[in-house]
Amino acid sequence: MDQLRSLRIFTQVIAAGSFAGAARALDLAPAVVTRAVADLEQHLGARLLNRTSRRLALTEIGEAYLLRAQQLLVDLADADALAGSQTLRPEGPLRILCPPAFAAHQLARHLPRFHALYPQITLEIATPGPVEAADEHFDVSILSIGEQPLQGDFIARQLASSAFIICASPAYLAQHGTPQTPQQLLEHQALLPAVSAVRRELTLYGPAGQKINLPLIPALLSTSQIDLLLAACLAGLGIAGLPSFIAEQALNNGALVRVLPEWQGTTLYLYAAMPTRKHIPARTRVFVDFLVQTFGGSGSDPWLKATQR
Repeated sequence: MDQLRSLRIFTQVIAAGSFAGAARALDLAPAVVTRAVADLEQHLGARLLNRTSRRLALTEIGEAYLLRAQQLLVDLADADALAGSQTLRPEGPLRILCPPAFAAHQLARHLPRFHALYPQITLEIATPGPVEAADEHFDVSILSIGEQPLQGDFIARQLASSAFIICASPAYLAQHGTPQTPQQLLEHQALLPAVSAVRRELTLYGPAGQKINLPLIPALLSTSQIDLLLAACLAGLGIAGLPSFIAEQALNNGALVRVLPEWQGTTLYLYAAMPTRKHIPARTRVFVDFLVQTFGGSGSDPWLKATQR
């Protein structure tokens, strides 16, 4: 007896509600369907169905066996799909949700390499604003969150962390001087990310676990648009707090200088998140693997390390 074939026929009989209906659905002779279920019952030594002239009814054992049989067939289909995804070349559209600053300053520069590896994958990237939870309408959501735990029903893989660091242009520092202590920042023109109205302090973390809270005086410029802070800082308007992944290039080419390099602000944690699914398409899997490999896949800050070389 081919038990797997008999299992499929048995579940189809229940789904169709009759032997004849199952035979039509499977394109088999009715006698073949009847024999397959009888062979299965004989193999198990138990009756699965009570047959009458009008209807079929599962026995108590039949109900329990049906649940296990259905799950086994689902698991087998899952295994087949997984094996197929490993052998087929990834292709097709990939929808990505990403914070705009990360998309522009980090993701874009690595996409040519991804395209060279997987030329059959096309990308649609949405950048409406901050992303703190996975969106089920996208294959991959790149999250940027603070100290709060991940929220929502999704699969997430850590990419990296990015600290807010204090930066200024050489021209600004030449004109206004360079702060030597965190307290001296209060004497300068501040360019800061927009914060909640209830927040009254700016927290900085220093060497050997030091922590200091500075009064959050009105900034010369406060905005939720991080790229605007970068542009204003490059123009010499003031001293800015910028995520390391944004400041990295300007620091490396000398357009910005890190102020109080032993001190930093809060940390952003970056994740690649996928909606909870049993099967992750190959194109999604290879893209997330690419992100993890590119950015390190840990809680360390690769951009901060790059500026310290």
